Amino acid sequence: MRYVYMFHEGRGDMKELLGGKGANLAEMTNLGLPVPPGFIITTEACKEYYRQGRRLPAGLEDEVRDKLRVLEERMGRRFGDPAHPLLVSVRSGAPVSMPGMMDTVLNLGLNDETVAGLARLTGDRRFALDCYRRFFQMFGNVVLGVPHDRFEEILERHKERRGIRLDHELTAEDWREIIAAYKGVVPEFPSDPMEQLFMAIRAVFDSWFNDRAVVYRRVHKIPEDLGTAVNVQVMVFGNLDEKSGTGVAFTRNPATGENRLYGEYLLNAQGEDVVAGIRTPRPLGDLAREMPDVYRQFEEICRTLERHYREMQDVEFTIERGKLYILQTRKGKRTAEASVKIAVDMVHEGLITREEALLRVDAEQVGNLLHRRIDPRAEVEVIARGLPASPGAAVGEVVFDADTAEKLGQGGRQVILVRTETTPDDIHGIVAAQGVLTSRGGMTSHAAVVARGMGKPCVCGCEAVRIDPFQGRFYVGNLVVRAGDTISIDGSTGRVIKGAVPLVDPELTPEFRELLSWADEVRTMEVRANADTPADAAKALEFGAEGIGLCRTEHMFMGPERLPVMQAIILAETPEERNAALARLLPLQEEDFYAILKTMAGLPVTIRLLDPPLHEFLPDSETLTAEITELRCRGDGDELAAKEELLRKVRALKEFNPMLGHRG
Repeated sequence: MRYVYMFHEGRGDMKELLGGKGANLAEMTNLGLPVPPGFIITTEACKEYYRQGRRLPAGLEDEVRDKLRVLEERMGRRFGDPAHPLLVSVRSGAPVSMPGMMDTVLNLGLNDETVAGLARLTGDRRFALDCYRRFFQMFGNVVLGVPHDRFEEILERHKERRGIRLDHELTAEDWREIIAAYKGVVPEFPSDPMEQLFMAIRAVFDSWFNDRAVVYRRVHKIPEDLGTAVNVQVMVFGNLDEKSGTGVAFTRNPATGENRLYGEYLLNAQGEDVVAGIRTPRPLGDLAREMPDVYRQFEEICRTLERHYREMQDVEFTIERGKLYILQTRKGKRTAEASVKIAVDMVHEGLITREEALLRVDAEQVGNLLHRRIDPRAEVEVIARGLPASPGAAVGEVVFDADTAEKLGQGGRQVILVRTETTPDDIHGIVAAQGVLTSRGGMTSHAAVVARGMGKPCVCGCEAVRIDPFQGRFYVGNLVVRAGDTISIDGSTGRVIKGAVPLVDPELTPEFRELLSWADEVRTMEVRANADTPADAAKALEFGAEGIGLCRTEHMFMGPERLPVMQAIILAETPEERNAALARLLPLQEEDFYAILKTMAGLPVTIRLLDPPLHEFLPDSETLTAEITELRCRGDGDELAAKEELLRKVRALKEFNPMLGHRG
């Protein structure tokens, strides 16, 4: 079986075999776009790796060596050569997009000899050592399992000692000292580039079953047996100089669907700096002023990709000394509102048909369209502003770690996850939270992408927020917000608000109404609503329901002014008592049915007559028992007698099986 394909040997329709990233790299290569060359190890190799007890399948290593020689000939450099070293990236790529869930290693092929060669080739020793420390840190964490924080502690201690705040202020000598300290943390670091490569390939295969990938697949209903491909690609360097950079862009705005380029970039940086939120990036519009030729070329490439795929694209790019390279394209994740607008706009632009537009907006996205927002009439105390990374508004208690968010969320409490930046390991906390707030990172950071995909509000890059997770608090100026305090976030404007604010329901956009009208033209099924009150009936009509499929009589009596009347009917001991209570209930029910039927204006309404389990209406016996005990302690005779009589009646009416009970 063949396990390795050069980019030019693949196609965009080979995603099951080459993974989404690899298939798109192959497609872009064949379109003639500026893609650094490379090769793809297939998903079949990953599956065979697991079938053989996590051992690389026979023949794979030889295929990899052969393809590596092809890259060496093309680039005029050799992998592991101290004089002219070739460096590669090793990245995952599942058949279904799982952004950030699996592992990546950049700058692979460096050791003490090749880093000197890289310095001579580029004429920049500081750059070469920066790449080496990045490789050390990433390989140590991803492949050898050394916690990321161990490296960060060394780096931060060194910067503090030197009085330096930003990484790019460090000199070549600084990086040399930091790398020496890294070697103390990872004494078993392999120096042979070929050994590094095969260890990294195994690590990417292993990451298919890391905790965050498993959680992500469960949330997004992705099958476990797809496996991941591995993409080995020649490195291009966005951290080479001030004419180099890296960025992520969407061909349309992923929050609103507006048809214009939307993204961010960093000069003198590598791709991980953007998506990891380590530095807050700059808007893509600035690139048009700094490097107009590069921007125009990128703009044309984005148009080409969108026309070719007939879909909004998420594009990663790197600029090396003024030359543009495209590292990845994939279908861009977007909010529900953007999904609808893009689908409708693309129909009007002639890119897709109405039927295709309908198939691109799934049922969950329609649900996410109903984002709540902050009541515009409410008075709010805005304490900070960040980037509006995912729309909608949320209110919740502040928590500083994903495990606490998951625990409290499962307990029914509403929480806002507050982090310096999220990582893929925080996925379970994001699932449980109402929304996410980060102090670093941009609109394409991990937090933003994952929150948008889940339809949760997110505010990123809120630099005014200084987080102290160890003390369980964050600061904005002199204001202290502690774990458990309530805040509100507005993912549509980037506002962070003190306390709880009132939220209002969304309004349907013209594009959404147009999409629904197209659905009406092709559907064969009527849609009716469950509605039990006049307000529910009006909302159902607003959303296009063609009647009420079920109006449950018992739900009309759950309101605080009606429940006591219903309890009086159930607890009555004589016909006279019951008739008196019924007389109070009758006009309320008549008014409800009149208003519901009038609202539906001749559309069908199916009414289910009263059929309740009694416990839905009666007081809870355990609560009554606790109240009686307290009254006895206080010596309150009159109220005590009434409560005891009520408890007697509740116990007498206890149903063995509430779903049958007295009704059966």
